[in-house]
Amino acid sequence: MTARSFMLALAAGLLAAFSASPSSGQDYPNRAVRIVVPFGAGGPADVAARLIGNVLQESFGQPFVIENRTGAGGVIGTVEAAKSPADGYTLLMMSNTQTANESLLTPDKRKYELMRDLAPIAPVNYSDLVIVVNPQVPAKTLPEFIALAKAQPGKLNYASSGQGTPYHMAGELFKAMAGIHIVHVPYRNSGEARSGVIGGQVQMMIDAVPAMAPNVAENQVRALATTGKQRSAVLPNVPTAIEAGVPGYEATIWLGLMAPAGTPKAVIDKLNAAVNAMVKRPDIVKLWTEQGAMPMSMTPQEFDKFLRGDIEKWADVVKKFDRS
Repeated sequence: MTARSFMLALAAGLLAAFSASPSSGQDYPNRAVRIVVPFGAGGPADVAARLIGNVLQESFGQPFVIENRTGAGGVIGTVEAAKSPADGYTLLMMSNTQTANESLLTPDKRKYELMRDLAPIAPVNYSDLVIVVNPQVPAKTLPEFIALAKAQPGKLNYASSGQGTPYHMAGELFKAMAGIHIVHVPYRNSGEARSGVIGGQVQMMIDAVPAMAPNVAENQVRALATTGKQRSAVLPNVPTAIEAGVPGYEATIWLGLMAPAGTPKAVIDKLNAAVNAMVKRPDIVKLWTEQGAMPMSMTPQEFDKFLRGDIEKWADVVKKFDRS
């Protein structure tokens, strides 16, 4: 082989390798993709991740495997995803837990910086929360619960699925705006927290409407208020917290997908297009609407802006906690 022939062959090989590289996105994915869920099985993030995984598997013809990596208020799973290769084969199912943790946890406890170490792909959906109490709690309405808490400061408690989760943040915001002192009891995941309030180990919990509505229907808990601006279509007889006497109180949980920073733009864009197509499917819109969740659709750039705004929002809320 002449030197010229060798160089041409080498160039052709490099071109072929480049064309097949993750940066082109053309052959992505050509093997299994894992979606790290930093929350427990059965919660909104886990349920949404499994639905998304099934749909993406249908779209791309490759397995999308859900991996629950729980603990430390979502930190363990988030770190696992952030430190994975930036090749599109590890994704993170995240929520406003991650944006809240930017202010709630110091960098040494967090071990990552969200907008530095992870790249936005797309949001998925959001849902209102519902404030519930164990049926043995004498309060039948939200004003009665607030009055009970004021009469017994520090005696009542509320469950969450961990430090920094939307349920914890919603609880702290509720305390600050209602002017009450109740004790936060963090559990390892939403399922355990839900069992805690159903079993009476804790008096109150704020949980996602899709997750808690079945327990409300079965009278395992008493719903006092929902946390949206308008009443939930799933729990139409339950007033909003604003209606029930806490002006301006609003809290939601939203979900989204991110990837390790440095993941090729072509891969990010391919995943974004697939997720956006999924959340607009009539069958999925119908399913989520019946559960009390609303689809979200953004470009990666719009989701980036959304995340940065949410980080600022929760930074202000954390300051409010501190003042309280």
